Amino acid sequence: MDNAEAVPVSEADMRGLALEQSPVGAGATEAARRELSECSVRDIVRAEATERLQAAAQLTAPAHADRVARLQAEAAVLLRFLDGHGTP
Repeated sequence: MDNAEAVPVSEADMRGLALEQSPVGAGATEAARRELSECSVRDIVRAEATERLQAAAQLTAPAHADRVARLQAEAAVLLRFLDGHGTP
């Protein structure tokens, strides 16, 4: 969730400023984080679970059985949060 709350950086910000234009001092470059709606959080959690299940489905070799089980378990935990059975 922390990454999703990060403030988007524009291409102009990526180029940087001249040294004399650079912010100075503690906290000079800090920005308030975005607030996510409950719907956005659910979408992010659902996407993370789906990503894990898709990765598990692609690992078909027996040598990957442990990794598949871990991905499926992680997805199950995430999906429990969506069902309201997880704890925050």
